[in-house]
Amino acid sequence: MNALVPTRFPRRTVHLDFHTGPDVPDVGRDFDPVTFARTFRDAQVDSVTVFAKCHHGRLYYGTDRPERHPGLSPDLDLLAEQVEALHSVGIRAPIYLSLQVDEHAAREHPEWIALGEDLKLARWSTSAFDAAWNILDMSSPYADYFADQLDEVLRRFAPVDGIFIDMCWNQPSVSRWAVDGMRREGLDPAEAEHRNRYANLVAQRYMARYSAMVEKALPADAVQGVWFNSRPKTGLAEEQKYLHHVEVEGLPTGGWGYAFLPYVARYVRPFGLPVLSHTGRFHESWGDNAALKPHAALLYECSQMLAQGLTSGVGDVLHPRGVPARAAYDLIGSVYGHVARCEPFLDEAKVVSELAVVVDPALGDNPGASNMGAVRALQQLRAQFDVVPPTADLSGYRAVVVPETTPVDDALAERLQTYRQAGGGVLLVGPALLKNGTEPALPDLPVEGLAPAPAGESFLACQGVPGVPEDFPVISYGARLAAHARPGAEVLANVVAPYFPRSWDKFCGHSYTPPADPTGEVAVAVADGVAAVTVPLLEAFHEHGLETYRHLLGAALDRLLPDPLVRAGGPVHLEATAQRTAAGTVVHLISFIPARETPELDLVHDPFPLLDVPVSVRLATAPRSVRLQPAGLELPWEHDGEYVHVRVTTPDGHAMVVVEHD
Repeated sequence: MNALVPTRFPRRTVHLDFHTGPDVPDVGRDFDPVTFARTFRDAQVDSVTVFAKCHHGRLYYGTDRPERHPGLSPDLDLLAEQVEALHSVGIRAPIYLSLQVDEHAAREHPEWIALGEDLKLARWSTSAFDAAWNILDMSSPYADYFADQLDEVLRRFAPVDGIFIDMCWNQPSVSRWAVDGMRREGLDPAEAEHRNRYANLVAQRYMARYSAMVEKALPADAVQGVWFNSRPKTGLAEEQKYLHHVEVEGLPTGGWGYAFLPYVARYVRPFGLPVLSHTGRFHESWGDNAALKPHAALLYECSQMLAQGLTSGVGDVLHPRGVPARAAYDLIGSVYGHVARCEPFLDEAKVVSELAVVVDPALGDNPGASNMGAVRALQQLRAQFDVVPPTADLSGYRAVVVPETTPVDDALAERLQTYRQAGGGVLLVGPALLKNGTEPALPDLPVEGLAPAPAGESFLACQGVPGVPEDFPVISYGARLAAHARPGAEVLANVVAPYFPRSWDKFCGHSYTPPADPTGEVAVAVADGVAAVTVPLLEAFHEHGLETYRHLLGAALDRLLPDPLVRAGGPVHLEATAQRTAAGTVVHLISFIPARETPELDLVHDPFPLLDVPVSVRLATAPRSVRLQPAGLELPWEHDGEYVHVRVTTPDGHAMVVVEHD
């Protein structure tokens, strides 16, 4: 069955949702295998995730199990025909099963539903009369029930192209099975932290169990295996042993936002596994079946995936009668046509990252203000960077940034010192300057006398920072550390105090007391490859967006990394990401502007044209050629012995500067 299916990792995929309630009749009535396969082939799709089991707990293949969808004709093995049709045109067909959301099992066995500490059922609503999913308890017999379903699917369809198991978060519970299990592990069910630990233990055990089952059903040349969706990517260090690949679910208008992918993509890349990311064709989120997003939005999202070294995926929902919507695939195909035209220039491309942003994995996939501020600022500075945990190998990076919310313990401090001794640059922000919160994180910090500063307003007087007037102190938000510059350190910003602290009975003006005099304290200083920032600069940039903060961060990084791989002018929103290929270097230029047009949605309608934007790529020797792809335009270039310089004009929103060189 798999003979015609490519063995390479899929590049242009569709996640074909099919959550169909048992009250829906005529399921698959209009399904036609030829039309079904042609729709995806014509849209240049190379993999479609199809459903064995949905959130309703219903099955869509030939089975004697009572969970088979009652609206599915007895003579229609829908999943088998979908898989066969896709394989007939060389398209992969990984199979989807829902795990912790199974309405059929919840109704037949309500005792399997997870219980909160208040003994209320775990569900997506507090009312029994809302249309909402129940959440199953994986320490109950439901785990075996699901294993039987998975086993049948694997026996029926082996060798499988992959298995997508959904709804796999850690779900604490106080069911009798969970309480007994915690006691066997020596945990106290009355402690919330112990319930969370047990929930993770349960998840690790079912992932080990189900992944071992899937492994036996994979072909020898498998490029995909099992994926457990809804788990935080910060757990990959522990969980990658179960995986062949990673998938990133992130619909920008569905609650994830446009800042999610730039953060998570940079976190998952360094693990070295193939990564598939999917957005949706929906205007908003999953289930918004009757609305399409603009072409420009989908183009932006898939271009981001391409530039971040991920492969593209688009979520869709198949109508219960089994016919893909033509309008949806006109949209998807128009974007995948662009992706396909780009792919020849990205064969075996690897993203190049010069900086590492060290984050606290305990934050999960919600990075918080500090880390999000780092990602946004560095992206606007055209930096090439990864996001890594404290245990990551730092030796391949030229500089390291440690944001405010990353605890620096003895182990991380030692790793940073070893990295420093090998010649790497380090930038520490706020509390990260102190190891264990009490002593300097590095022995060669450019500041001394670190201690918590009194609460209240302060201002930054910048000097030698391009784009920032030296005679205009800028407000500094948040708690800071007091410190003085060491002799010989270059000071980029000093602290200026207000006339007096603002209080209810003594204040001046609308917002804060005006700046008065310098305090002698330093806000940003650099020396010998180390930069110290005593104010919460990254957090403040995320929350307030002052461009002075970005300029200040950029000035500090310029001291640590004076010759970055890529320099690019143009508008601030421009995203510039570099990749290496066998033929040379590719710089992706992405130019779209999401705009807040509803109380909750950022929308993209059009690309933002680039006009005569300067782009420079560090290159020791002259290039063989420079072209703008996929348009195929030759670009005039100059080489100064250190950089190759070009200027780019494009109306398309995404283009690639392809520099061929030795």
